[in-house]
Amino acid sequence: MTKPVLFALNASQAFGQRVANHLGLNLAVHEERTFEDGEHKIRPLESVRQRRVYILSSLHTDVHLSVNDKLSRLLMFIGALKDASAREITLVLPYLAYARKDRRTKPRDPLSLRYLAAMLEVLGTDRIVALEVHNPAAFQNAFRCINEHLGSALLLTQYFAPKLKDTHDIVIISPDTGGYKRAHEFRLRLEQHLQRAVGSAFVEKIRSSGKLFHGRLVGEVQGATAIIVDDMIVTGSTLLYAARTCKAQGAERVIATAAHGLFNEAANESLGDPVLDQIVICDSVPPWRLHNARVTNKLEILDTSAFFAQVIRRIHAGESLTQLMNY
Repeated sequence: MTKPVLFALNASQAFGQRVANHLGLNLAVHEERTFEDGEHKIRPLESVRQRRVYILSSLHTDVHLSVNDKLSRLLMFIGALKDASAREITLVLPYLAYARKDRRTKPRDPLSLRYLAAMLEVLGTDRIVALEVHNPAAFQNAFRCINEHLGSALLLTQYFAPKLKDTHDIVIISPDTGGYKRAHEFRLRLEQHLQRAVGSAFVEKIRSSGKLFHGRLVGEVQGATAIIVDDMIVTGSTLLYAARTCKAQGAERVIATAAHGLFNEAANESLGDPVLDQIVICDSVPPWRLHNARVTNKLEILDTSAFFAQVIRRIHAGESLTQLMNY
């Protein structure tokens, strides 16, 4: 079997190199050029004819490029690979942009995730792999090509299980009812590894016109270590409310965890509150907006490069991802 051809677009080069190292590969070489008016050119610099190609790109804004800049480059690169006779193209996306807008909540709302799927597919994407999207069911329905949703429960369990083996009272919290299934999956995995019961709870939350309306905590956290599980952290306001509610109900320790730390400027204030004892995220989005030491000192970032390398290895070998995710 031929080795996979792995490209990492420039904005994801450091992460891509770590993935390539785990696979025992050299990253495939490509060119990205930007012209004076903001247009760009992107192309592979080695043959991909009849090869199975993997593109690694995390679609989030960073210091240098907006999410739309990155998306434009990715779309152009997919087209260039197809024109160069690539046999199969798999997108590996640690963070998938526009996944939050997956349904209409206001008149004439766009279905941005569906439009994004159409653009990626029409240029020739054969498979898309994404880590912890906002709504897995909407993600699976938006894409017609092969799609693989990678939940973060496995990664979180591998991190937390050794650290909590001597912690007796643990409760997994969903900060809203919509994320209950995500928290539930993590709780079941944690129970399996710890070989004992782990509690569950959720916080009532309603969002309308950009405003949050919070309600009560449903569940018992008295004297427990409460772990609040979400898909992403942006302002941190939802997590802060959940953390304060847990502490008010007697939680001994509160940890916030999410796959993606987008962290806008407001997060420097909200997440610095001492009610949050620790924050754990994956490295899908570098926390470049954080500058408050009260936040960064309690932030733990999980390296997912070995995980993504294993995903690529299994896909390329025709092996099951379900077995990996159920480990």
